[in-house]
Amino acid sequence: MKTKRNSFTNSLGFVLAAAGSAVGLGNIWRFPYLAAKDGGGLFLVIYIILALTFGYTLLVSEISIGRKTKQSSLTAYGKLHGRFGWLGYIASAVPFLILPYYCIIGGWVMKYAVVFLSGGGKAAAKDGFFGSFITGHAEPIVYDAIFLLLTCFVIYRGINKGIESLSRILMPILIVLVVGISIFSLTLSNGTGAEKVTGLDGLKVFLVPDVSGMSFKDIFVVVMDAMGQLFYSISVAMGIMITYGSYFRDEDNLVKSVNQIEIFDTAIAILAGVMIIPAVCVYMGADKMKTTAGPGLMFVAMPKIFAQMGVFGRVIGSVFFLMVFFAALTSSVSVLEAVVSSVMDKTGTDRKKATISEGLIAFVIGVFICLGYNLLYFEAKLPKSSKGSTAQLLDIVDYLSNNIFMPVVAIGTCFLIGWFLTPDTVIGEATKNGERFGRKNLYILMIRFVSPVLLFILFLGSLGII
Repeated sequence: MKTKRNSFTNSLGFVLAAAGSAVGLGNIWRFPYLAAKDGGGLFLVIYIILALTFGYTLLVSEISIGRKTKQSSLTAYGKLHGRFGWLGYIASAVPFLILPYYCIIGGWVMKYAVVFLSGGGKAAAKDGFFGSFITGHAEPIVYDAIFLLLTCFVIYRGINKGIESLSRILMPILIVLVVGISIFSLTLSNGTGAEKVTGLDGLKVFLVPDVSGMSFKDIFVVVMDAMGQLFYSISVAMGIMITYGSYFRDEDNLVKSVNQIEIFDTAIAILAGVMIIPAVCVYMGADKMKTTAGPGLMFVAMPKIFAQMGVFGRVIGSVFFLMVFFAALTSSVSVLEAVVSSVMDKTGTDRKKATISEGLIAFVIGVFICLGYNLLYFEAKLPKSSKGSTAQLLDIVDYLSNNIFMPVVAIGTCFLIGWFLTPDTVIGEATKNGERFGRKNLYILMIRFVSPVLLFILFLGSLGII
């Protein structure tokens, strides 16, 4: 006899869990950099437009697929259409590849949180601290194991006692911390007289559009950057939203919940910019913000900034890395759940066995990735890498999952819903309780024509063809 599938308690539990997945490291260390690099307010405007069109299209599609099939991504696509079963395997491969290295980075965040909370912020600001840590043989593996264990513990407890409970506790705390740090960032100042730079000057870099010297090609790059960021921001094309959608109750308002996730994610992304850009501009200059992203921003630039804040540096640094730790944990939980749910749906195994087995696999892969910075170190060149840059094992796995598999999943989803099943499949699921689908015509246009074209261009860019 088929067992009843677990579900979130209500729509709030679903929205908090989905938003927790969306609010991760990508929002914090990638969004501010892209905004500063791509014309500030210009990037924001384009990002918001894409979030309301392109992002909305993929988000409502995946959540609807999950709720309609009551399956995770591995089996949901095949259940909708027999010819698209292959897409489920690719969609499931994305979180499987992401989990090991995401937990490694989560371990890095934990390390810095411990360092700042124990009063070692000045040591973390020194040149070479980050490099010395990640090239160590044992310490990165230990922190990876701890972070992975925390992630597995949440998933082991299930939907309500694990994911939903964690989201209900951490997300309000995360919001308070993000807002608090953002306000503090705006009060910063450095220098005197004509050389004085304030947090409000940094805010202008973030919010005021700067199109000086930009060509049509440059604007096209901004559009592609904003679209690529949406993958990180709303957790689509990686099986997560299909999985969470499968736990979304039939009687709850799907359209309203998707709108709330949109608002929540966009607000946090913008606040991430307010948090980081003014601080970097005040203490390191606007040019530094435009050239620093990823680990370099989080683990090198930010500790140096906190070291310059004097007595407040330790407190703000501790709060900052604690906030990033919460964001990383809620995201890693959603990634692991996508994998565990797929294993459960495909094999019929129980949650506990699926969590333990996947946790062990992720740990073994994680060890090899950690060793990629010392014993297994090598240098590779990726198509999307900037000139002269090199890639290690972590970068290669990240490239495959984010730049190859995710665009393929998104394109496949557009063709499945737009042409093989027709958009009414999603529209009918989203409105089966009488809800109003306010962007119906826009959705049909996006899922059939605009989104596939944009995604194909993004995919060609990832391959280095354009």
